[in-house]
Amino acid sequence: MYNPPATIESLFYQAEKENLYEKLIVQLNKDFNLANESMELPTTILPSELKNNLHEKIYKLIQYKFAEYLNLLYIIDISEEKIKQLDGSDLVKLSEQVAFLVLAREWQKVWFRNKL
Repeated sequence: MYNPPATIESLFYQAEKENLYEKLIVQLNKDFNLANESMELPTTILPSELKNNLHEKIYKLIQYKFAEYLNLLYIIDISEEKIKQLDGSDLVKLSEQVAFLVLAREWQKVWFRNKL
């Protein structure tokens, strides 16, 4: 049964424990490429670096390329409802929360694909 992670740390722990961390990175790269926002993360990237790179990428998209940011959310399939629940008053905090939503959705895709 799928149990969504509550934090980025628990998500990374689950992914590594189930030997799906590399597949998570491949899925991220794939969806960012589909959105024409290439990230090309190496599959050997440390979880802390992945978290920081993704946070920075989301921050820049929100700040400078909002239409592309919305397209990315659509391609990854982040619900509009979840985005509306976030506090948008602090851009740094917002981009960190969106980065978690992105990782959580990508993890869900990878987990289901490998469990079913």
